[in-house]
Amino acid sequence: MAEAEAKNLQQAVLLMLGSAVLFSMMVITIRLASSELHPFQIAFFRNFFGLIFALPILLTHGLGILRTAKLRLYVLRCAIGIASMLCGFWALVNLPLAQAVALSYSTPLFVTIFAVLILNEVVRARRWSAVAIGFVGVLIIVQPGTDSFTFGSLIAVLAAVLSGIVAVSIKFLSRTEAPDAIVFYTTLLWVPMSLGPALPFWQWPSLTVWLWVALAGAFGTFAHQLWTRALKRADASLISPISFVQLPIIALLAWLIFGEAVGLATALGSILIFGATVYIAHREARLARRAVTDPDIGSEPPTAMR
Repeated sequence: MAEAEAKNLQQAVLLMLGSAVLFSMMVITIRLASSELHPFQIAFFRNFFGLIFALPILLTHGLGILRTAKLRLYVLRCAIGIASMLCGFWALVNLPLAQAVALSYSTPLFVTIFAVLILNEVVRARRWSAVAIGFVGVLIIVQPGTDSFTFGSLIAVLAAVLSGIVAVSIKFLSRTEAPDAIVFYTTLLWVPMSLGPALPFWQWPSLTVWLWVALAGAFGTFAHQLWTRALKRADASLISPISFVQLPIIALLAWLIFGEAVGLATALGSILIFGATVYIAHREARLARRAVTDPDIGSEPPTAMR
């Protein structure tokens, strides 16, 4: 049994590392495509090609995967997700890449807040302290009231806020919907939803940029699949922090390709956000395990976040 768990953990670590690398490559291709295309148009192409690479899900499960009684919730979740994606892509194009990615990792802080407001989950002092520390990291990166402050950094934070709402909505869907159904429906709905914002900025890409947007779709879809498979093999609290490998990878590639250096504020803020989100993930997993073994905890309103 212990040997099987160790093997699963090893596989999960490798899958999470692969996911981080692929997400990093997606970010780089987005920036490369921005030499010709508006970020909203890049988002559409990323979703279009992402749907193509997600079609094997439909081939594997058949049309039955599309049966759902939660179509309205899917539509709402995807609409908020598209708004988050558009803000996130805009930030990746207009901010230093390391800064944009670092701010995106503040999403778990907002998930905690929305879990309280929307799901009535109980969050105690230690997790609120972690959230506060994480927000200190966000403020260090954004630097409001200084010459380093930019409007673009607020767009990146808004992307994280909306992503937090999406994460809470997934908690609703995951109670009745299969993971592959959520992935496919999301990809399917994102294509038409992202087309409208892209049309005012439309121009046909050159051959090279076609390659970049196609790769962005492939990298994003395959990275998501590796990520979900990693979480099936090991606790999120153990392997989720591995996804932060994405930040140094992007920082290095941004320096090599675009000549972008990581500022001290971004580095320090990233460390605080990293520490806060790791603690939140650890606490979430610990309380989820207690809920299984402790009947008093299990009788409380369904929650894994406190």
